[in-house]
Amino acid sequence: MRTKIVVDNNVIEKVNLFNCLGNMITYGGLNIDNKLNNVLKITDILNNVFRPQKTVKQTRIKLYNTVDLPVLLYGSETIKASDARRITAAEMKCVRRTSEYTWTVYKTNAQVTKELKISIFDKLTE
Repeated sequence: MRTKIVVDNNVIEKVNLFNCLGNMITYGGLNIDNKLNNVLKITDILNNVFRPQKTVKQTRIKLYNTVDLPVLLYGSETIKASDARRITAAEMKCVRRTSEYTWTVYKTNAQVTKELKISIFDKLTE
């Protein structure tokens, strides 16, 4: 049961869904689907502007680290442990798009992260 919050004899309105800085926060916690969709949209926009054929891979990785990661990691302290696998999968999808590795190129996630010198799960658990 939720309690009433009173400030200066005014009851604060109760809401079940709240949009805070682009993240949908519900009574049960952070909406992970919305967050993952936002990260994938940002990755697509960056890859359209900074095309892989015309931009150095290291530049795109720096953009990924400064633009994509903060969007994903914002509010990560409220993410459930059961969502870690989905977050890692979406993150690898972004990394593969950014680094020009399509699904037809056989490289494991470990090989891709080692080659690019990034560590996805370590950043999520910090």
